[in-house]
Amino acid sequence: MVLAAKQIGFSNPLLRRNPSSPSLQRPPPSLSFPSTALPKRTVLSLSKPLRLSSLTAESPVRCSAYEADKSEPQPTDAAAAAAETKSEAAKKLKIGVYFATWWALNVVFNIYNKKVLNAYPYPWLTSTLSLAAGSLMMLISWAVGIVETPKTDFDFWKTLFPVAVAHTIGHVAATVSMSKVAVSFTHIIKSGEPAFSVLVSRFLLGETFPASVYLSLIPIIGGCALSALTELNFNMTGFMGAMISNLAFVFRNIFSKKGMKGKSVSGMNYYACLSMLSLLILTPFAFAVEGPQMWADGWQKALSDIGPQFVGWVAAQSVFYHLYNQVSYMSLDQISPLTFSVGNTMKRISVIVSSIIIFRTPVQPVNALGAAIAILGTFLYSQFIGLGCFWSNIVEDSKISSLRSNVSLTACHAGKALIRQDMECCGPMLSSLISVKSGSEGLDVDMCSQ
Repeated sequence: MVLAAKQIGFSNPLLRRNPSSPSLQRPPPSLSFPSTALPKRTVLSLSKPLRLSSLTAESPVRCSAYEADKSEPQPTDAAAAAAETKSEAAKKLKIGVYFATWWALNVVFNIYNKKVLNAYPYPWLTSTLSLAAGSLMMLISWAVGIVETPKTDFDFWKTLFPVAVAHTIGHVAATVSMSKVAVSFTHIIKSGEPAFSVLVSRFLLGETFPASVYLSLIPIIGGCALSALTELNFNMTGFMGAMISNLAFVFRNIFSKKGMKGKSVSGMNYYACLSMLSLLILTPFAFAVEGPQMWADGWQKALSDIGPQFVGWVAAQSVFYHLYNQVSYMSLDQISPLTFSVGNTMKRISVIVSSIIIFRTPVQPVNALGAAIAILGTFLYSQFIGLGCFWSNIVEDSKISSLRSNVSLTACHAGKALIRQDMECCGPMLSSLISVKSGSEGLDVDMCSQ
């Protein structure tokens, strides 16, 4: 039974909750609000004692209650419950759209990127054009107000610099790999990134992992090795490019997790800033390694072999590279790191399968088996590492609750370093930007996973 009373234009003292009494009980069969100065009076009938559920002392006055023998208050508005259900359904649909868009854009990018590299084998320039297109798109978005301009300072860019260096190396190395080997082979080798993450974290950072995480590396390493040994068009430069890309992206995530704490920048703007800084780093190296003369000669040859559509290929691979990365970072604002990791694994499968079909890449059964084993290991790794983060977060929730209730504001300031150290989750795609802020009631912890 839900009780609601409204009276316009006054705040009745009988409706105010007594702080020392958690409930409001009235045994008589009726309850009335006296109103000697007002012409209207509301009479409430009840058959059981009531407990106060909520009280708003503003005009109009609203008092909600529930029956004393019920453990929980009943919903006061069926429409509100329906709206909440509708909101949850809309959120799931939004996440599904993000995932579908992310996978589709990634597949399209890889197709156009491989087409460009087959006709124009200059990976340093194509990598530069990809970053330049994304940077230009975001600058225009900020200028016209489509996207809110991020508030950054010198300290933000200083801490972003090592992240950008690692991102640049990983991006170029992956492009070099795709210029030498099949797209499917590059992505099979890149599925071994979790192994690099665990090894680097264990031997360089001293982090430890559950036994299940170490066991999940066996199929990852074994599957990648089996695919490499049975690859029909194996190329050492392409293989090493994919391996270097794995290592670089691991360090990118480590630098991001360690250095970008407390930076309140959205996922879209974070990636935009990362692209711009990476562009500044990459451009002089691209000129030094390849140079304008090689680019001009190769451009004329590609135009003569492919025709004017080659220009469209270059533009498409540059734009789609930024779009798929932007959507992936936007999805991180809506989903958990574990869900993102699983989505990334499924994305890699879609790229491998689509590239084999479109480019008619010859695949031996043993090679396909190695790819399946490696991807399965990556999926198991994401599950095990996510489970470790889940239990870690439960422990941290307990710590934070204890701090909120038992520790003064001064003590909360003193405990920041401990919480920052303890709350980090590990994983190649789970680098977290953790901001710990002190508030009037204790600690307010915000996590934005990148």
